[in-house]
Amino acid sequence: MSQVEVHKQGHRLMGNYFEISVVSDNADYANSCIDQAVEEIKRIERLLTTFNDQSQTNQVNAMAGIAPVEVDAEMFDLIARAQRISALTQGAFDITYGSIDKSLWNFDTNMTTLPSKEIALESVRLINYQNVILNPERRTVFLKEKGMRIGFGGIGKGYAAEKAKQLLKSLGIKSGIVNAAGDLTTWGNQPNGKPWTIGIANPQAGESPFSYLSISDVAVATSGNYEKYVMIDGKKYSHTIDPQTGLPVSGIQSVTIISPNAELSDAMATPVMVMGISVGLDLINQMRQIACIIIDDQNKIYTSRNINIK
Repeated sequence: MSQVEVHKQGHRLMGNYFEISVVSDNADYANSCIDQAVEEIKRIERLLTTFNDQSQTNQVNAMAGIAPVEVDAEMFDLIARAQRISALTQGAFDITYGSIDKSLWNFDTNMTTLPSKEIALESVRLINYQNVILNPERRTVFLKEKGMRIGFGGIGKGYAAEKAKQLLKSLGIKSGIVNAAGDLTTWGNQPNGKPWTIGIANPQAGESPFSYLSISDVAVATSGNYEKYVMIDGKKYSHTIDPQTGLPVSGIQSVTIISPNAELSDAMATPVMVMGISVGLDLINQMRQIACIIIDDQNKIYTSRNINIK
């Protein structure tokens, strides 16, 4: 009788490092299933990428202000779900974020001042989820203003992780983890029967977690300023830009979202960072089956009502 073990593969996908782990007593079958999950993620990347002129994302962007573009049902439904999250977060999440003038933001040592409020506001003038017009009958997407661009940086990794998980479950894999550069989704248990243990990133210490969670059938995503940021006059500014002001957010080091779905966790992490501690937690506390951990610039920890940090 073969031993039940965790079988793992790491791959560079969607511009990020994905690690896929599955529990099985058959190494060949486990690796064959992971290979299929990798192909599924590559398929999603082709659909959502902005680095290929032929992708449906770029076709929609190319016709901004000109005409609606018919897209696959999968992409249409993803955009529709993204629009609902935009409405829920009052625009703090917005797939038209791709419209931002990136020339203002390089977040490196050359960046010593913030742009003026006026220039910052001008840089985000095309960001407006309400100008994405969906036609369910014709399954078309139309960006109302010329120069508008959609992008799936805030939701795509979570969506891909969730689709890979669904595929693996359909292949009979009873337990595993799909980790998309820290946005991860889990199902089942470890070979010893215990839930999976995952670390929540410590903004100050990179590799060493500040806390651990024991989870199963749950997805976790973290958005933070500890990987890409700039210091100006002694204040730390995140690479996350508030789509309503055009200025980088400050005051929060990281937001971790725990929910049943990797797409939702991924999509909610950044907007909570943009909304701020009190507004963000208030929103999460009104939602079912979703929890939140926030670490502010002073290393103070805030949590939604349904979670306890030990």
